Order: sequence, then C-alpha cells, then structure tokens
Amino acid sequence: MITSPSTRSKALAAAAATVCVLTVSGALPASASASRTASAAPAEAPLLVSVGDSFISGEAGRWAGNSNRSADGYSGTDRAWNPATGKSDPYWVYGSSYDNGCNRSDVAEVQSVTLDVSRLNLACSGATSKAVLLPESGGEPFKGERSQARELEDVAAGRAVRAVVVSIGGNDLGFSDIITDCATEFVKPYGGDPCAPDAAEQVAQRLPGVRQAAVNTLADVRTALDRAGHPAGSYRLILQSYPSPLPDAGRIRYPGEKYDRLKSGGCPFFDKDLTWAHDELVPEISSVLADAADQSDAEFLDLSRSFEGREVCSTSTRQADATHSPSGDTSEWIRFVTSGLGQGQKQESLHPNRYGQQALGTCLTLQLEQPSGDRRCTNTPGRGPAAMRLNSIG
Repeated sequence: MITSPSTRSKALAAAAATVCVLTVSGALPASASASRTASAAPAEAPLLVSVGDSFISGEAGRWAGNSNRSADGYSGTDRAWNPATGKSDPYWVYGSSYDNGCNRSDVAEVQSVTLDVSRLNLACSGATSKAVLLPESGGEPFKGERSQARELEDVAAGRAVRAVVVSIGGNDLGFSDIITDCATEFVKPYGGDPCAPDAAEQVAQRLPGVRQAAVNTLADVRTALDRAGHPAGSYRLILQSYPSPLPDAGRIRYPGEKYDRLKSGGCPFFDKDLTWAHDELVPEISSVLADAADQSDAEFLDLSRSFEGREVCSTSTRQADATHSPSGDTSEWIRFVTSGLGQGQKQESLHPNRYGQQALGTCLTLQLEQPSGDRRCTNTPGRGPAAMRLNSIG
C-alpha cells in the first residue's frame, strides 16, 4: 500500500545526434527463469549475461503498473496474485532469488530480449561494484552469493558468449539514500525543505568514484571472460545507464506539493526535487557512465530518457482501477513508492516494473541487432514496450 501521513516519516524510495531509428513490433516473450542458472534455449545458443544491480536484475518486475485498489490483486497489477487462493506468491515472479532479495524477475531485461540466446541473470538488487568485482580486485560475496565476475568466469567456460550487459553505479553513488532523504523531507509532519541543493553537492563529490567503479567493473568482467577463454572481440560488452523514474515538476499528475502525491500517487517529492532528479541527476549519472564506457572500450546504451512520459505520476499515464486494466500503453512503467506494509516490498519502489523491464529488453534487443556502437533508447508516446526506438549517438 502507499504510505499514508501517519507513516510518512518512514517513507522510502528505492534505488535514478540521431543517425538511425529502429523499432521492434509484436509480442514480447512470456516469463523465463529468474535464477542465476542459464535459462533454456537451444543448447548451442550463445550466452547473454546481465551483471550488476537492481535495475537489470528485475527488481519490481512483480508489478504491471500501479494501483491503490486492493481488490483483484490490486486491480490486476500484482502478477504474483493467485485468484484461487486470494493470496500473493512472489516466488512466481522472482523464483528462488526472492529468498535473499536479489529479486531476479521473470521479465528482467535479459529475459525480455527477443533473440535466440541462452539467458543468464547474475545481477542482484542492491549490488555495488564490490558485488561484481573479482576477489583479487576487492570483490566480496553479496547476499550469500559469490562475486558476479567470479560466477561469470565459471559459467562462461566452454560456452559461446553473445554479450554481457552491465548496470552499475547507482548503489555506489548512494542513489537510494539520496532519494529516500528527499522523500523524507517531503513527508515531515511540520514541513521539510527540498533536498536538491544539498543532494546536488553530494552527487558532485561522489560521481568521480562512480565513474571509477564502472571502469573497474568492466575491467573485471573482461578479465573473467578472458580466463574463461573469451578474448576481447569475441563478445560484446555493454554498459547501460538508468531511466529517470520521476517526471519533472511540469509533468506531474498531482500539482501543488500536497499529500495526494504521497497517499495516491506514490511520488512524495517537492517540485524542485522532481525537476532536479529528472533534469540534472539522471543525465549526470548517464554522462559519467558514458565516459566510463568510452575509457573501457565498451559500448554505451543510454537509457536516461527511455521512460519519458511513462514515469511514476506522469501526466501521460494512469493507475489501474476497476474500470482501467493495466496496460503497457497507459500504465506507469515505474513502481511507485510504497511503505512495504501492504503492496510488496519497499525495495521495489522506483524500479522498472513489468512494462519497464520489457521496454528495456526491447532496447537491448535493438542494440544487439546492430553493429557495435553507442546508442540512446527512447519510447514511442502512447505505445507499449515493444515500440521502443534506438538512436545512434555521435
């Protein structure tokens, strides 16, 4: 359920030149394995591997849009809802990864790719670069699992590898803590202040470290693959950025900085903070990651504007209810901020939901169908996840 004024002090948010235009049409794939085990495709199909954090592990994939109506599995948005029992079972979506909170969903980005590949999702919700790095580089076990690069080294041995796609840096930046502080200011009983001025200073100080963390991560992924018998040039290495989870203040459905943003919308932020996060924070992170990819001779997939108009509380989306079913054409593609007391987990907040993850899967499909290069992915207004577009950069 959405946080209410009585619990607002505990509000949390999890964690933020065109050459050609390409589109994918048609249905997206049904669910696939959510575990670290390579999912079943033809045995000879090359591996497509995801490495990194919650934005690529599949966090929030349980939800198809957002709803404040508790009936019928929250108006059909809870994909784990069993109408026969009237209960929800997150294992349907996250598989065994729900046990340790990695939350690798059945619609995670690599699971939603429409290519003839074997899919392996090593990413884990909450992971920093240390959860990916090899042990000799300072990598550490995370949530009871070995470092992702070490796991990749073993799994990739003797297997063809199509590509490894990496999402990293948000947790090294402390994105979740920053956004949580912003939400906490909004819900203070006697009124808080926008977080943007102080948060912007913190971000500026931390971004160089984020860049280095991404460079180190890409280097260790390459080392792991080299040890597994895959020299550079035999696979594609892609670093992606993050979609903005929030619209700017001019495109929010709940004007006036009132508590309906908290109680109804699940977007408890001041106008100044919304615009800062959308216009400055997400593009700055994307720019730093682009630099890291360039330094590492990796491809860069810019997702910073991929959810434009599909963000939580955006004026061009709506929640599901008794008369409006969830839809990739009309629903939000980001999980709204929840208290964790009813609708799922707090850590799912402000992550791509089912539609968002399918959209990112389309972006990655388009990227892999083209020669190596840096590209930007955007959506088609009013259309679903299969209608994403890819623009070359530079």
